[in-house]
Amino acid sequence: MRRDYPTILDLVGGTPIVRFQRINEGLEPLLLAKLDQLNPGGSVKDRIGLAMIEAAEREGRLEPGGTIVEPTSGNTGVGLAIAAALKGYRCIFVMPDKVAPEKIALLRAYGAEVIVCPTNVEPSSPESYYSVSNRLAEEVAGAYKPDQYSNPANPEAHYETTGPEIWEQTGGDVDAIVFSVGTGGTISGTARYLKERKPDLHVVGADPEGSIYSSETVHTYLVEGIGEDFWPTTFDPSLVDEYVTVTDRDSFLTARRVSRQEGILVGGSGGTSIWAMLQVARRYGPEATILTLIPDSGRGYLSKLYDDNWLAQHGIREQPGRAPTIEEVLVFKRAEETEVPELVLIESGEKVSHAIELMQRYGISQIPVVRHEPAESLADVIGSVRERGLLDRLFGNHDTLNEEVAATMEPPLPAVELHETVEAVYSDLSGGSSAVVVAQEGRPVGVLTRADLLEYLAHQQGGPNGG
Repeated sequence: MRRDYPTILDLVGGTPIVRFQRINEGLEPLLLAKLDQLNPGGSVKDRIGLAMIEAAEREGRLEPGGTIVEPTSGNTGVGLAIAAALKGYRCIFVMPDKVAPEKIALLRAYGAEVIVCPTNVEPSSPESYYSVSNRLAEEVAGAYKPDQYSNPANPEAHYETTGPEIWEQTGGDVDAIVFSVGTGGTISGTARYLKERKPDLHVVGADPEGSIYSSETVHTYLVEGIGEDFWPTTFDPSLVDEYVTVTDRDSFLTARRVSRQEGILVGGSGGTSIWAMLQVARRYGPEATILTLIPDSGRGYLSKLYDDNWLAQHGIREQPGRAPTIEEVLVFKRAEETEVPELVLIESGEKVSHAIELMQRYGISQIPVVRHEPAESLADVIGSVRERGLLDRLFGNHDTLNEEVAATMEPPLPAVELHETVEAVYSDLSGGSSAVVVAQEGRPVGVLTRADLLEYLAHQQGGPNGG
């Protein structure tokens, strides 16, 4: 009798749970992780890819030979593409340009067409990957857009599979779950199922710094696939008891640490949820069980968070011990340059010739321009004069010396708070800016240059003058 073997779609779900053994050092609770990167397509999104297609088929919204159009950071696209491959659908995926190139190549390997759009635009912009996918869904004949951000099959898939799996695998013995939040489908469907059986379950949303869910100011961030700049209808925020906001640095370095200490290669979103879980675990005793879900593998990020050069380009370094603060660098600078004032400024009404005289006197190459002295806040800093810019102006027009600084100034230097670490300014100083303004509680107190930071780091690491 011939055996009844499964198809690849039959293998979606049923992922195992493991316990952490090393990263939980010093913490008392039992810490668990559900490994959803072990789904056939490598992520938790396999669950919703299949569910959304099957729901559309039942509802008659996706006809045989149709085209699936979806905005995705990669993983949902893979889940859809796997199901589409077996079911005979064409796929067009629209992605933000911050995604790892491995993800684009992977989708194309499944036969999908990929369109890449800019990340740093408003969701309503015609260039956003949301808008482009909407336009394609209208223009392509036979197109169906699952739209994971509004499709009820998204959270329902987790209510029907992820939640019951966790309940069965743990025997209901779980006190808190910590999930990263993207569309909100995973945490909403899972939490709804579990809270129906255990109302006192504590549900924590792990959210990137800059995401609308937990940040006062919404801005771009590097971690992929989680966080949002709008509220998807697939997310039920009433099910989340608290949020933990996680920086890119903590997400990426935690992911690398888990890979090295636990042998589990996780992506940035997994690093986000694990870092948040470690913070939550500090509040619990040895009788508690806390569970997180790892959405995808680190294989899709080998050119990003697992690449030391990529991290360094974004100001993230794995350094032993505590990273030095801006204040420590300034203290070192002032000890070395006793003849230079702590902060050299110039008012916008002064002559360019005076700015050049200040540069020569103190051996500096840029000066912040202020409305008036003393500058009481960063709002008083309205521009900057820089050696290179003045040279270009003077070379073409000798009368520049008699012009007011306001007529020749460039945009203000980037600003950083005194008590932040040097990682906060590394990307600025290694990129286009040669200096930053240092502020203390919003008031300018100094200027830190690329040369200052270089000299400090060389001293700390035993360079020519470091002993």
